[in-house]
Amino acid sequence: MRCPVDKSDMIVVEHKKIELDFCLRCSGVWFDANELNLLVSAIHTGGSQMSHMDLLTPHQAKVKETPRKCPICGRKMDKVWMGKEPQVLIDSCPTGDGLWFDGGELNQVLHQMEIKNSQDVLSFLGNAFEATHKSGGEKPKP
Repeated sequence: MRCPVDKSDMIVVEHKKIELDFCLRCSGVWFDANELNLLVSAIHTGGSQMSHMDLLTPHQAKVKETPRKCPICGRKMDKVWMGKEPQVLIDSCPTGDGLWFDGGELNQVLHQMEIKNSQDVLSFLGNAFEATHKSGGEKPKP
């Protein structure tokens, strides 16, 4: 899969049936629609200030940022706000193929959720992306 930002090939990072496409150049992350649901299900324990529905229900944004093309269908993605204050501006496929998080955006949204017992997934995501970036593309071990 090609990165919607810099058009480089992305690598797949996997942990507990969650596969994310990660760009080594820009540190962006692509979630297919079902992958985001898997992540939210894996980390949601009901103890967060932000519900999983807040995460899964982005709100349309009216910004002048250049639209990016969906790496699946090639259509221009919508700009949407996700999370609570401060909201995070992400890209969403208009046909529901998935969501694009620029480097650091996924971490911001997940930290807003303040989920108890989520350290396993959050630690994996952070370590996998950091290790992958430093190693030049080798798939990290879960």
